[in-house]
Amino acid sequence: MTRVADEVLAVRRAARAALDGLAPGALVLVACSGGPDSVALAVALAHEAPRAGLTAGGVTVDHGLQPGSPDRAAAVADQLRTLGLDPVEVATVDATSTAGGPEAAARTARYTALDAVADRLGAAAVLLGHTLDDQAETVLLGLARGSGARSLAGMAAARGRYLRPLLGLSRAVVRAAADGHATWEDPHNADPAFARSRARHDALPALEGALGPGVAAALARTADLLRDDADALDEWAARALAAATVDDGLDVAVLAALPAAVRTRVLRRAALAAGSPSSALGAAQVARLARLVTDWHGQGPLDLPGGVAASRVCGTLALSRQPRRTDRRPS
Repeated sequence: MTRVADEVLAVRRAARAALDGLAPGALVLVACSGGPDSVALAVALAHEAPRAGLTAGGVTVDHGLQPGSPDRAAAVADQLRTLGLDPVEVATVDATSTAGGPEAAARTARYTALDAVADRLGAAAVLLGHTLDDQAETVLLGLARGSGARSLAGMAAARGRYLRPLLGLSRAVVRAAADGHATWEDPHNADPAFARSRARHDALPALEGALGPGVAAALARTADLLRDDADALDEWAARALAAATVDDGLDVAVLAALPAAVRTRVLRRAALAAGSPSSALGAAQVARLARLVTDWHGQGPLDLPGGVAASRVCGTLALSRQPRRTDRRPS
């Protein structure tokens, strides 16, 4: 009997655990770029899904960012079919037309495409190949931006239909599991123009050199701890928002009695509900909004992103979307 490598077994076990609890016959898709991490996961899914009574399929996204990307996507799709996955689809997107920086634009376009394919095929889950090292990079980038607990909590192992079985495994282990299979390295992963590439190739190795081995694992562990805290605070904030809501807005007295961490979350939720876009609503704007509760001395309405105005009147904080101003025509 041929011995199965320990790394292959580790990835299989991770995939098996992610599939546990899905209904028999359910369709599970793996999002595969052709890189070693997602190929290793696709191989594991092809092995584990039939044994769990599930249907395994795959999807690869062509972002259209590099010459020859359609041919690359077609080759990845053929590889997935060779593994026995069915259905397999190629989703083509135009990441350059999406708002935000190049990394954010590509991510937004990718998840939009994955959602569309999963909805159309009725997939119960979509597996993503992010590893422990990817998680560490996410936390490090959040630290560099001065982000809060939710951002530093990194990527969740399960969020809706998206499952990340490999977050507990190092990139080295996962890539060893892909040995013997054709893989492709996205040149963007080594391009210093991208912040994640600099975190991967410069920042994390420098931290390991200065502080000793285990930094990536420690950052990933920090994400797990902060995610529990962030989930608890978000649940508290949801209840607090309901308690503070009155006919004309939010009761300032109720808001003032909350701990700052909860009050900030309540105000952010209220601003988003009023129409302020999450991509533009930063910590500075929320802090200014909080001062209408904690440091109010008669200041006037506050303008928030998305044309939302916030004002305090008679103990109530009101947030509303303002109509766009149009030039008045001369009569």
